[in-house]
Amino acid sequence: MKFKQSDAQNQRIERITTSHLVVGIDMAKETHVAQATNFRGIVLSNRHLAFKNTAEGFEKLKRWIESLQQKHRLKSFIVGMEPTGHYWYNLANWLVDLGIHVVLVNPATTKRNKENRDNCQSKSDPKDALVIADVVSRGYYYEYSRQSASFQRLRVMMSDREFWVTNSVRLQNRIVRWLDIRFPEYASVFKKWTGIRSLATLKEFPSPLDLRGLSTAEIITGWRKHMQRAGGCSGIQKAAELLSKANRSVGDVTSLREAKQDLVRLIEEYERIESHLEQIEKEVAMLLEDIPIAGQMRSVKGLGTIYIAAILCGAGDLAQYVHGRQLLRKAGLNLAESMSGKRKGEVILSKRGSAVLRKYMYLATLTLIGVNPIFRQLHENNLKVKHMSKQKSILKLLGKLARILIGMVHSGESFTPEKTVHTSVQAA
Repeated sequence: MKFKQSDAQNQRIERITTSHLVVGIDMAKETHVAQATNFRGIVLSNRHLAFKNTAEGFEKLKRWIESLQQKHRLKSFIVGMEPTGHYWYNLANWLVDLGIHVVLVNPATTKRNKENRDNCQSKSDPKDALVIADVVSRGYYYEYSRQSASFQRLRVMMSDREFWVTNSVRLQNRIVRWLDIRFPEYASVFKKWTGIRSLATLKEFPSPLDLRGLSTAEIITGWRKHMQRAGGCSGIQKAAELLSKANRSVGDVTSLREAKQDLVRLIEEYERIESHLEQIEKEVAMLLEDIPIAGQMRSVKGLGTIYIAAILCGAGDLAQYVHGRQLLRKAGLNLAESMSGKRKGEVILSKRGSAVLRKYMYLATLTLIGVNPIFRQLHENNLKVKHMSKQKSILKLLGKLARILIGMVHSGESFTPEKTVHTSVQAA
């Protein structure tokens, strides 16, 4: 399957014909600004249009566009805007519902083209709107289309999950800080403080002073309030280790009452967030059952529910991509280099795309290398036979994952290990 980015760029340029009115809109929270040009970039409006982010404002924009069409005898029009925060979303959907062609412009593109007309770094809403119209007329945009209801629901749930994961990480870091100050030896007893026995300890005996003078039997009795199998050989051993560390602890004991109250609140909030995340994951798993692509992606051993949901959330329907390189570009995982004359700069990732999609595709590749025998074999081949560095091998396999996913969607087949290994052997 061949794919060239230049071909797609040429197609976008060809869509803008001599009969097109090109409208650029600078988005804001309350008041948007619009400018209009023809296909050559000649400004057609005497003055920019400012309109409110309301139904009345949207109607005002529609009347303004129609009047310019009639005045300049233009049959078609295209509306471009920056996806600034969430301010653009309602207007874009309103226009799409009317059957209007809406495209999006990368904010970085606007920033780098704002000096084209006046060679000045000044910035204003009318100027930004005009710059957006200019770059749209030259084909520097990407299409906007509303996803199906399943993908929209998935995006909302995964965005919600990211919020709670961020809060969970912040709380975990604060609890670790608390232990480092009050009970620094705690980590040598419990490698993971989030375990059941560890949480029971933090609820009953959070500080070394609470443990001193107790017996192992009393500690196990305290654990039984929060867990079923508190005793046994492992329980007695952990209790003994805990007592030994507590008796020799150098943790701070000042303001201990207030510190323990803080820990109680932190643990309660952490458990509440964890319950939210468990519920979200269950709902995501149920939603993925309604998306046929997800079933194909599950055939790749190691791609779990969250990885599949995150990839579909960030990329949308994979059927809209022609080649895996498009998916990599969407995630900002395409390569970029700087060359001039005899100087050749380092090749790096562009990181111009969805940061969340980039993160989860990278993590998914690491997981596949660890648990999927095919990807592990390819990784070892890259390291031992092709003498690649570990990071270069990971990025190469990340590109292979993107091609596999797009290929499965277009062929309608599940993952076939034999084809993957056969291809890699031929390439080697």
